[in-house]
Amino acid sequence: MKTTYSVTQAQSKLPGLLKSVNEESATYGITVHNDVKAYLIGKERMDSIMETLETLSNPDATNALKEYERGALQFQEADVRCAKEDAADDSEFRS
Repeated sequence: MKTTYSVTQAQSKLPGLLKSVNEESATYGITVHNDVKAYLIGKERMDSIMETLETLSNPDATNALKEYERGALQFQEADVRCAKEDAADDSEFRS
């Protein structure tokens, strides 16, 4: 499948392109006069990009990543439970 489409082509193929970006994580360039002016990407991929940008804009997070890459920092697995489980656990102590 092509990776770039003119605006006219993209309009006529939009349902299929939307399915492809969401199910296959595809990315398409949209061109005007053979020049890419925009990209069509799926929501999950965009959410991931935004999360990465937010993390990289946080100096503490980028410093921690640099320390990890140097071997000066190790990550440990966290015990993460949802709030519903915590609430159920807390009810045992209230009795």
